[in-house]
Amino acid sequence: YFIFCFISALLLSLFEIQTEGKHGWAKKLPTWKFSLKFLDSFPGFRGPVTGYHVYLFTMVLFLVHIPFLFMKWDLRTEIIILSAYALIVMLEDFFWFIFNPHYGIKKFREKNIPWHEDWVGPMPLQYLYAFVLWITLFLLGFVII
Repeated sequence: YFIFCFISALLLSLFEIQTEGKHGWAKKLPTWKFSLKFLDSFPGFRGPVTGYHVYLFTMVLFLVHIPFLFMKWDLRTEIIILSAYALIVMLEDFFWFIFNPHYGIKKFREKNIPWHEDWVGPMPLQYLYAFVLWITLFLLGFVII
C-alpha cells in the first residue's frame, strides 16, 4: 500500500514537473480556468479550478479503481482505495516541490509558493486537510471495518 502510493505520487509529480515546469497550478498551461467564489471563504481552497488538474486527478482516481475490474465492489476496498488516492494526491504535491529543480526543500516556504495561500506552520493547509482525510479513511479501511 505505502510503496504503491509513494511510487505513484513520485511518478505523478515528475510528470507534472515536466508539464508545468516552474509555473505551478497550471499557470502557463493552455487550459481552462475558473474560480468558485464560494470556496474563497474556506481556508486552503482559494485559487482557480483548472481543466488540467480536474482531468489529471480524475484520471488518477479512475486508475486507482482498477482492482474492481477483477473483483466485486465492496465498501472496505473502496475506502482503502480512496485512502490511497488521498495519500497519493498529498504526497504528489509535496514531491512536486521537492523534485522540481526550480524549488527544492529549501524553497518549500509560503513566500515562494503563492498558489498555496493558507499555511499551517511549515505546510499548506491543504496538506492538513488531505492528511486528516487520508488517516480517517486509512483507519476506517484497515482497522475499523
